This record gives sequence, C-alpha cells and structure tokens, in this order.
Amino acid sequence: MKYAIIKCINGNYSVHAEGITELANAKTAYHGLCQTLWNAPDVLTAHVSIVDEQLDVVEGYKENIYHNA
Repeated sequence: MKYAIIKCINGNYSVHAEGITELANAKTAYHGLCQTLWNAPDVLTAHVSIVDEQLDVVEGYKENIYHNA
C-alpha cells in the first residue's frame, strides 16, 4: 500500500508527499506538516489528510486547522 499526504491551505489544494510505503513515515510527515501549519501566521484555514491509493483517509488522520483573521 502506498500513502500520500494531501493538504488544502487557504483554499489551495496540493499533494504534500506521495508514494510513501511505510505508514509510520507518513504519520511522521503528517504531524510535522500539521505543526508547521498551526504555527504559520499566514494560514487562516488548512486541512491535512493521510490518504491511501483509493483516496480514503487512513486511520482517521485528518486535521482541520483554523485561525482567526
């Protein structure tokens, strides 16, 4: 199984990382990205997920980040 980390920051979608074969590595990258986004002053909204090859969220790893303008 391969995993990807997808993100939507202030309405702009992109793939942060893809082709990750170890779930533990995907989780580490996911948590690092979430921490960065929580601390970024220019991020108003962000959504981050770990997804599998069928684009299903893996083990509930979906973070919604909101900051007041």
